[in-house]
Amino acid sequence: MTAPSVAPADAELARLETAVQVISRNLVELDEMPARKDLDGKHLTGRTAQEWADASVAMATLWDGYRMLSESIVRAQSLRGQRRFSDADRAKYLHEVLGSSILLSTTTVPLAQRGLLGAGQITTTCTPAELLAAMERSFTTAVDVATRAAERWQKLLPAAADAAAALDQARELSRRVGAPTTLLDQADRLLGDLTGTLATDPLGTDPAILDRVRDLIRRSDAERTSATELRDSLHRRLAEARDRADELDRAARAAQEAHERVSGRFPATQIATVRAMNLRPDLAAVEALATAGQWALISPRLAQWSRAARERLAALSVVTSHNDKLLAERDELRGRLSAYQAKALRHGLGEHPRLTPLAERARTLLHTAPCELDQARAAVNAYQEALTATIAKDARS
Repeated sequence: MTAPSVAPADAELARLETAVQVISRNLVELDEMPARKDLDGKHLTGRTAQEWADASVAMATLWDGYRMLSESIVRAQSLRGQRRFSDADRAKYLHEVLGSSILLSTTTVPLAQRGLLGAGQITTTCTPAELLAAMERSFTTAVDVATRAAERWQKLLPAAADAAAALDQARELSRRVGAPTTLLDQADRLLGDLTGTLATDPLGTDPAILDRVRDLIRRSDAERTSATELRDSLHRRLAEARDRADELDRAARAAQEAHERVSGRFPATQIATVRAMNLRPDLAAVEALATAGQWALISPRLAQWSRAARERLAALSVVTSHNDKLLAERDELRGRLSAYQAKALRHGLGEHPRLTPLAERARTLLHTAPCELDQARAAVNAYQEALTATIAKDARS
């Protein structure tokens, strides 16, 4: 009788070995996830508490599953690595990889619940593939809850802060002119309820409350704001916008200079660029409205301009930082290579037949334009590893 082929088990073992490496990295990353730490560090309530409790159970089972899967792989590798692979070993190997070889739990059945022929214990087993699929579901559950909570916090916390700032400003203006604050008091209560819920139950928070708060503030503004106060406020905002326009010019020059420093030195696909944009004409149009006394039209347009200016500044900063980082990484790799070469000379390995080509390749990659940083980094690491191994070998000789 022909023994069953181990090829399917070999293929499955290879898949599991690859999977467990990926799982290890992802579990560590999940443990370090800021949103997960935030959720663990808070006294949660409501919907978030319920969903995070389920997710926490899922995360606990993930590490148990990782341990059991790793142990199963080690057992299978030990069986497969034997010099003499008997039929019994073959059967054990096939069962370990493809069969229900992983013991999940053992439950004792109380005597009162057993029949005469009933077992005293019930064991639950599964195949490695089934365990892997269950772990995938648990991982998805944990990441999903943490991600949704983080997204809710990231969206609503700044919005609530903006609403609170707007509320404070509206209350101050009302105080100055002696206007009633009934609408603002109502908005304050709603905002307080929202922020209190958001702190402990982000998934149970109703974002529509912010719209109601903003509407109340707008209605209060309409009751209070006089033409003089509006004009004074917009004059100040226009002055701030002019300052922001000057800041944009400086940021654009910095981004252009950073681009010029890396242009030609690195592949074009790795160099960050930002499309040309001039916001000054839009600001000039707003100032023309101010000159014409069209104050009611200015506020929304000025707010839009300010938002565009903030986004533009952020984009320019990203470009400058990214391109400067390319040069910094290249220079750091050059410094590392020089240090390793100096170390080689100290150990009498300056002309080593194996090390010298590796060093020359790294140096060529680092001093050739355009510089491929990934290749250069790999070359420097290869030289470092070879140098370390050679020195260790010489020390043992």
